[in-house]
Amino acid sequence: MFAVYAETFSFDDPLSGLVVGERPAPEAPDGWATVTVKAASLNHHDLWSLRGVGLREESLPMILGCDAAGLDEDGNEVVVHGVIGDPGWTGDEADDPGRSLLSERHQGTFADQVVVPRRNLVPKPASLSFEEAACLPTAWLTAYRMLFVQGACKPGETILVQGAGGGVATALITLGRAAGLTVLATSRDEAKRERARELGAHDVFESGARLPVRVDAVMETVGKATWTHSIRSLRPGGRIVISGTTSGPDVDDAGLTHVFFKQLSIIGSTMGTRGELDALVKFLDATGARPLVDRAIPMEQAADGFAAMSEGDVFGKIVFTR
Repeated sequence: MFAVYAETFSFDDPLSGLVVGERPAPEAPDGWATVTVKAASLNHHDLWSLRGVGLREESLPMILGCDAAGLDEDGNEVVVHGVIGDPGWTGDEADDPGRSLLSERHQGTFADQVVVPRRNLVPKPASLSFEEAACLPTAWLTAYRMLFVQGACKPGETILVQGAGGGVATALITLGRAAGLTVLATSRDEAKRERARELGAHDVFESGARLPVRVDAVMETVGKATWTHSIRSLRPGGRIVISGTTSGPDVDDAGLTHVFFKQLSIIGSTMGTRGELDALVKFLDATGARPLVDRAIPMEQAADGFAAMSEGDVFGKIVFTR
């Protein structure tokens, strides 16, 4: 079958290991389902996989892709939950120490077909296109959990979204606005700030700018470049929810004095559960909020999408279609 996969690793030139070609069709074990992929979205995780982060050399070649929407064996339209956990695990799926994402231990979604545990399939409502639904399982699920599960944000609160532009950040803005939050956003890029405003942010600021108000919560995916600003932007008793460190994990000033003096909370968040993905899908169906698709391109042109993400030329999600 057709597939987009990692053949080799290169930290400095990740695209050199990307192959667009053919791989054997998957066989579904008992309890697993075969999904015919109609659309799959690109994540930074896929680019890091080509750098050898989170993917072992003995697992190569590995079909990339964590997200997909398509058809199950009975023709039902479904969204694929990309977290593969221990079937015996009974707690929060995000706490399962044996969990992995598709394309880490199991072949990914950038292909004609993908196999996943049957429990990982979520019904896709007719109101969502395959391209929109394919954006949800990683970036949008991450944003949903940050806001409503780990962050416990409530209507009327004010949040700050750092680094408007990426898939998680655009999801945070859209979901926050739809849920009745006051949404502030930052970006170094003026064009991205204006796009964030158009997307639903109530106000936008240059990265590091002093805000006119102290916020209830900061949604942090940038890390080093924005951390001090995040700490200083919080009201007493406020909270930071962090799910990524795209600018690097190390910080020069952790703001520990502010943390204890203002009684701030720092909360980690990662991905989400199958139940949260189902709730997210229903939230979008009910509210009419939709993922922002930066571009939808045929999967045969996947290398162009990877190059755009590598260069930072993205606002929203890149989606590959079949």
